[in-house]
Amino acid sequence: MVTSPELDRTTPLRGVDDAVRHIARICFKTGPPTRTGVELEWTVHDAADPVRPVDRERLRAALGPHSPTTIHDSSPAAPLRHGSTVTVEPGGQLEISTAPRSSVAALVDATNADIAQVTDLLRVAGLTLGRTGIDPWRPPRPVVDTPRYHAMRCVFDRRGPAGRTMMYSTAGLQVCLDAGEPDQVAARWAAAHAVGPPLLAAFATADRHAGRRTGWASARMAAWLAIDPARTRPVWSPQRPDADPVAAWTAYALAAPLLCLRDDAADWTPPPGVTFGDWITGALPRPPTTDDLDYHLSTLFPVVRPRGYLEIRYLDAQPGPDWRLPLAVLAALLADPATVRQAVATATPVADRWHEAARHGLGDPPLARAAADLLDLALAALPRLDLPDDLHDETTRGLRRRLAATERGSR
Repeated sequence: MVTSPELDRTTPLRGVDDAVRHIARICFKTGPPTRTGVELEWTVHDAADPVRPVDRERLRAALGPHSPTTIHDSSPAAPLRHGSTVTVEPGGQLEISTAPRSSVAALVDATNADIAQVTDLLRVAGLTLGRTGIDPWRPPRPVVDTPRYHAMRCVFDRRGPAGRTMMYSTAGLQVCLDAGEPDQVAARWAAAHAVGPPLLAAFATADRHAGRRTGWASARMAAWLAIDPARTRPVWSPQRPDADPVAAWTAYALAAPLLCLRDDAADWTPPPGVTFGDWITGALPRPPTTDDLDYHLSTLFPVVRPRGYLEIRYLDAQPGPDWRLPLAVLAALLADPATVRQAVATATPVADRWHEAARHGLGDPPLARAAADLLDLALAALPRLDLPDDLHDETTRGLRRRLAATERGSR
């Protein structure tokens, strides 16, 4: 991995080379792949009437000191008991982001406890967490508005309504895994991408939105695919499987149009079509800083995003405790280099079928076959995670149920 001295975050970038060095330094931090984290997002509903809108003030009252500052300016934004931070997304979706743990078992224990705490806070307020990747009852509706969210909405509106659906109605499950040692990064990067379409199909939960069937297995992913390919398309491609991850991500980031242009005004909407690369070469009145580059990276939403670790973003929210199943699958598939190679070989023939996975899920036979093979591979690798017996047995039963569904789809 390329490294460089720390750049002053307020110093203007002198040119593209400064940006390249900074991206390489912060986005692919290498080392033994030992830590795992999750980010869990849910739509939030009135427990008695799930169609009823839930406003910002009701969320603030329910979350109390755990409220993020986006819904309560003076909140201490206290972490949950086991360290997870709470955020509220533009449509009122609630998200908890865990601290990374050195074992999947420790992560599951801590996350279960933090979910229980959030669930109790909401229950007292007559609220409950959703169980799918998109709001099945309500149409898109803004709940939280900030300069960032306003700019996002304005930019996404240029391409149609999908941006509002994504911002206000969708809920995802993100699994965060270490990038690995320098000689492992490329293979782990490829595996995280390649297994995406079959795992999206296997764990799709977002087929109903705003009171109707959508015709998609994952209407959540359909919304993401329709927003802006320059910031949502996969960085890795089976057509260029050996492309250097750092170089590919750097090119992607510099070529992506600006989504937000921060200043002292209330409106952060950027001029159309200006990329970060353009900004570096003088397209805007002031030059960008390292801090501007970091912020720009936070506005890119590919299916796998490097953030020092690999943030895997293509999974729908899962019902109840089922979030543990795709976590276990991904952790098992990336548990050792040999399994990583097998996962890539298994998934590469369908690694570009993102649209088919979102539309048809396991109704697409090639995806169903690949998903079945990957679940078999994950089950074989599951002992590598060293789960306690009860969690191992529960996970095995859950994955066998999913495996039966994939096998039905592959016929």
